[in-house]
Amino acid sequence: MKKFINEFKEFALKGNMMDLAIGIIIGSAFTAIVSSLVDDIINPFLGLFTGHIDFSNLFISLNGEQYATLEAAESAGAAVVKYGSFISNVINFIIMALVVFLIVKVINTMRTKMEKKPEEAAPTTKNCPYCQSEISIQATRCPNCTSQLMDVDMK
Repeated sequence: MKKFINEFKEFALKGNMMDLAIGIIIGSAFTAIVSSLVDDIINPFLGLFTGHIDFSNLFISLNGEQYATLEAAESAGAAVVKYGSFISNVINFIIMALVVFLIVKVINTMRTKMEKKPEEAAPTTKNCPYCQSEISIQATRCPNCTSQLMDVDMK
């Protein structure tokens, strides 16, 4: 039993396990923010363009009877297929996925702008205009062809 407890303690206190737990906690908080953004800001604007269509009341009664509302069918004990609720969930998923994509895109753009770009190193070599061999940028005479380079325009 002691061996089992020690193994469990080692598993539970590993760094990866703690990182995962922190990630889940932050993820659930982020989910609340994104859900609020979708429900409280984006969906009202979409409602203006769709005429406030409510898919949640679309259903099929499996007992063959007609009901005015989903609540009436459920209170009568009828088995129902809530395809309107499914459509609403798919639409919400697409909107949430789009919002998360846009948030990640903005964060990545900001991160790219904030990262310092490595400065290009100054060249340390040049080509001799006579023999085209690579020589030190500070050379005044080519060590290969012995041409004097002081007055020659270097490329």
